[in-house]
Order: sequence, then structure tokens, then C-alpha cells
Amino acid sequence: MLKQSQPPEYSKEDIHQWLDKFKTSGDEEALNQLVLHYQKLVEAIARKYAKDHSYFDDIYQVGMLGLLGAIRRFDDNYGKSFEAFAVPTIIGEIKRFLRDKTWSVHVPRRIKELGPKIKSTVETLSVELSRSPTIPEIAKKLAVSEEEVLEAMEIGKSYRALSVDHALEADSEGGTITILDIVGMEDVGYEKVDQRLALEKVLHILNEKEKQVIYYTFIENMSQKECGEKLGISQMHVSRIQRRAIKKLKEAANTDASNPECLQ
Repeated sequence: MLKQSQPPEYSKEDIHQWLDKFKTSGDEEALNQLVLHYQKLVEAIARKYAKDHSYFDDIYQVGMLGLLGAIRRFDDNYGKSFEAFAVPTIIGEIKRFLRDKTWSVHVPRRIKELGPKIKSTVETLSVELSRSPTIPEIAKKLAVSEEEVLEAMEIGKSYRALSVDHALEADSEGGTITILDIVGMEDVGYEKVDQRLALEKVLHILNEKEKQVIYYTFIENMSQKECGEKLGISQMHVSRIQRRAIKKLKEAANTDASNPECLQ
């Protein structure tokens, strides 16, 4: 059985030579060697920050961009190894991506930046106080208002928007409903109630046949043909009565608008 070949080991001198070649002459082969050598490092960092695996590929790509940026900006005069310079650069790019691109709901940047600080402060104060810190204690530690702390903690829950198909437990027996089941919707019935009340206010100006036609066609939503069958008249006759009745109602409505008391 053949053993799987292991990636070659490179020394610090090799890495230094690649960096020097790329810096001095823009050697593409040297750049490729650096990227291939450090892609496992980028992948490890990306997995650490990809709590939601659906974002791993995006985070990994952002990390690779951070690596390229580190390669281009690294200078031996910094007095530290390339890895010590590259890792914070890669992490910084990933954090900016997570802060600016992965929120499902638009949130002000100050709130995004305050959220991680609150989490870190809660952990620190919990150790110091041997209990969970209060909102005033967190606010004092961060030198912000209590309202800002509460706002950041509440908005932090909006990092991911739930699908309307997300199941919720509805009862103690395990029955479930979806978010869509409890989302309010516009009830057209209210509008029809208003329309009916307005109509009834001026119906008295119509004769009996006109009232019947208006009632069946607008209240009962019958077609002119159905209305004619109901009243024993032709569809054409229904149409004429309907046009005449609508004209009367429009005139009454205009009169009502100019003098509301005249129809009471």
C-alpha cells in the first residue's frame, strides 16, 4: 500500500528567501510557494471563526486575502517572524468581514464593535466578582451607558435572521408551528367593513332593485350573470341598473363630502 506523500518541510531560510524574492522582484513563483505553504494556517484560523459552517468558504477566502496582504506588507525591520505578523493580519481581515458582512440585519458599527467587548467584559467580571455582572457594572467597566449595553445585547440576537419556516414549539406535547404561522398579515376584512358602512350610509337613495343589485354584486361578490339569475332579469339589465346605482352613489358621496349632515 502506497503511503500518502507529505507536504515538504521548509525552513525559515526558505521562507525568508521567498519573501525577499517577492519583495525585490515580484517573483510570482515565490508568492505561490508562500501561499501554498501557509494555506493550512489560514484554513485552521478560518475554521476557528466559522461557527456557522455555511460561512467557512467565505471566511477562508477572506483569510487568504489577509495572507496576501501580510506577504505584501511584511518588512524584516518589524523585528518579528513572518508568522507573528501574518496571523494578526489574517485574523483582522476575518473579523472585519464578520463584523461588516455576516449580519442578517443592518446594525450600526458601534453596536457591532461593542458586542464582543461586552462578551469579554462579562467573562472578566464573572471571574473577578465570582458571579454574573450586572448591566451597570458592565457599562461602568466599558465606560458606556447602560442603554448602549442593553441595545448591543439585544441587537446581538439579530446576528442571524431565522427562516419563516423555522419551527417553534407550540405546546407541552411537542406540537410545533412555524414563524410564518404567527406573523401578522393584513386583514382585508377590515377594509370591507369600512366600505360596507360607507355604502350603507347612502343606500337609502337607491330604489329597491338598485339596492339588490349593489348588494349582490358588491357585498356578496356575485357576477352580473349570477345576480341576474337571482333576480330573474338579464345580465344586460343588471349592468344598466348597476351603472345607474353607482352614478347615484358617487353623486351622494360628493355631496356627503361637501356637507356631511345632508345625508344623516
